[in-house]
Amino acid sequence: MNHSLTREQMTTILQGILCLVLFVVLLQVWLLTATTNAWLGGDDSVLWPAAAASAACALVNCALLRCLNRLTV
Repeated sequence: MNHSLTREQMTTILQGILCLVLFVVLLQVWLLTATTNAWLGGDDSVLWPAAAASAACALVNCALLRCLNRLTV
């Protein structure tokens, strides 16, 4: 933990990271919904690109949560 940050600064950083995590999770839910809708409509061409985008979102979330863990420990 960087001891030069004040409690208010740390709170702002943590809230920003958590907002980004929430945004990426919501993006993944939307992606799942759109992909399921397309797949049920008979469009199989979106499955692999959507899976790749969802995996990228998961990696971004893992990186953000790792950064959050580093800041709080």
